[in-house]
Amino acid sequence: MRVSMTSAAARAGHVNEDFTGAVPTAAVLIDGAGIPGSESACRHGVAWYACRLGGGLLGLLSRDRSLPALLAEAIEQVTGDHRDTCDVADPLAPSATVAVLRVSDGLLEYLVLGASFLVLDRADGAPLVVSDPREVTISRSFLPALLAAPEGSAEYHRVLRDLRANRNRPGGFWVARNDPRAADEAVTGSCPLRGLTAAALLSNGASRIVDRFGLTDWPGAMALLASNGPAEVVRRVRQAEARHAVAADDATIAYFTGLGES
Repeated sequence: MRVSMTSAAARAGHVNEDFTGAVPTAAVLIDGAGIPGSESACRHGVAWYACRLGGGLLGLLSRDRSLPALLAEAIEQVTGDHRDTCDVADPLAPSATVAVLRVSDGLLEYLVLGASFLVLDRADGAPLVVSDPREVTISRSFLPALLAAPEGSAEYHRVLRDLRANRNRPGGFWVARNDPRAADEAVTGSCPLRGLTAAALLSNGASRIVDRFGLTDWPGAMALLASNGPAEVVRRVRQAEARHAVAADDATIAYFTGLGES
């Protein structure tokens, strides 16, 4: 398996709260989430949480256990790492979305929890796009209030807090946070490696090229990754953000070819 990656902070001077990493047969992408004021709950910060969770999960993926079980273990590990110093149950505490792929015995296994994407390019037919739509669905009812409030204002952050009160509860949406049982809510599956030509993991800052700005569709995005690599996708997203005066987001992509190779 061959991989090319890019990860770009939203803007200069901004800490990148995404994480991605790979080993020969598996890969992880983490998109950390937090809001101003979270320091009162966790002194480490969102980037620390994302890196700790991603690194811990990546180190577990060689074990012969299901992806949800391994994610649950990684969530429990990182929660234990700061339970004694931080209020891990506080609504302001860091959380993250997760996307994972693992190849073995002729299969590609995958897991997606929260608003990240896995895209599998197939020799015959359109790409298979795997996502967890629950956060996007819940967010729609909050969108008018978010758009009406000046970004960064007290009202804007109040609406965000109300939105995030729907995390990890029935009828809401699920992310990695302090409860390992969230891993059981992930979207999972597997497919034969035969016929797969490439795969990609994307944070929702990178998936904007398709799902927000409509610069291309998923077949076009995978073709662009094949011809120009992940950095070009992020460059086009940044151009669109500037053109539409949309606040940038951390954007991360891991792109894989040679999926059947060791």
